[in-house]
Amino acid sequence: MTKTMRAIRQTALGGPGVLEPVETERPSAGPGRILVRVVAAGVNPVDWKVREHGYWHRPPLIPGWDVSGVVEDTGPGENRFRVGDEVYGMPYFPEVGGGYAEYVAAPARHFARKPRTLDHVHAAALPLAALTGWQALTEAADVRPGQRVLVHAAAGGVGHLTVQLAKALGAHVTGTASAAKHDLLRDLGADDLVDYRNEDFTAIDPVDVVVDLVGGDYEDRSLTVLKRGGVHVSVSPSGLAELRAKAEPHGVRAAAVMVAGDHTALEKIAHLVDEGKLRPVVAETFPLADAAKAQESGETNRTTGKIVLTV
Repeated sequence: MTKTMRAIRQTALGGPGVLEPVETERPSAGPGRILVRVVAAGVNPVDWKVREHGYWHRPPLIPGWDVSGVVEDTGPGENRFRVGDEVYGMPYFPEVGGGYAEYVAAPARHFARKPRTLDHVHAAALPLAALTGWQALTEAADVRPGQRVLVHAAAGGVGHLTVQLAKALGAHVTGTASAAKHDLLRDLGADDLVDYRNEDFTAIDPVDVVVDLVGGDYEDRSLTVLKRGGVHVSVSPSGLAELRAKAEPHGVRAAAVMVAGDHTALEKIAHLVDEGKLRPVVAETFPLADAAKAQESGETNRTTGKIVLTV
């Protein structure tokens, strides 16, 4: 086996131009880890936010956290997977994941078996976005059958999966999205839709849960549509204390999700896919070498579903 691999390296903070194709050392499977030959890698908003602002990382680094591929090697003490198994996962988040590469080595428990009904491109669209939606709904909000859930940015990467996950949990789902995306969202199971460009979502019937994937002024406005005892869930922990203070007079609760690796949840998500209850939408694919173009496309914020790199 070759000792090198193709990858995308981020060399500095800045625009898409800081992403460069390189030839670099291939990782190896250590104790409790697996080496995965990456077939496809998902692209997420956090990728370009880290690229531009750094947050908890500093370059040089190999970006990316969503991968789907084939087990190439297993390290000592690993018993869940065998060479040749098809897997998908979210290695190391929020530490450097290294997903924009031909190979990734990470703890086996960062992965689960790929949904058998999906190809690798669609499986790579799932981990970070689906885990975010799942953890928002089940852990932060504890959604129960019959409850009403409002999902903002319902046609986006996280949003279109959250709509389907909420339906799978038995909720009545309302989504905000531009009118052009309503047909897709109805097909994915949304019960009611609001065209945010021409309608005010605060006019809807009160809901039990808001999954807010927009932020900004949507936070304050969303508090007004929650029933007493309801939950507002954001995907950014920043400003949570202030939002909790605003939520209290409304008799509601504010929570935030920082997505975390969870192989058990990935297994449940794969099961929902194979049952026909969850379908990732892939908006565009780009070859690995065009990772900069992929992120540039994503930054327009007009994407329906996910962008995926083919490796």
